[in-house]
Amino acid sequence: MEGRILDHPILNFTRKKRVKIFFEGNEIEAYEGETVAVALHAAGIKVLRYTPINGRPAGLFCAVGKCSSCLMEIDGMPNVRSCMTKVKAGMQIRRQHEKGDLV
Repeated sequence: MEGRILDHPILNFTRKKRVKIFFEGNEIEAYEGETVAVALHAAGIKVLRYTPINGRPAGLFCAVGKCSSCLMEIDGMPNVRSCMTKVKAGMQIRRQHEKGDLV
């Protein structure tokens, strides 16, 4: 569980079952109950998307769903807020390099 918060004086970090998710084809270890952004951050992945206008990297910023820094493609769906989306076994996650089309 390297890179994850294990104890906090205020918040409760209850880890559920360990699962595997896939980031751009690479297997990542995650835990049910944590968000996609947290699992990726713990795996050392800091860049979650690239801005559509000038291609600048963006990473986890607010972690409460208010900004657009964590928008990713999850299971084929673009513009998903990875900071608000809970991990599920087998998820396929990709960085966005442009504005994702709405489906």
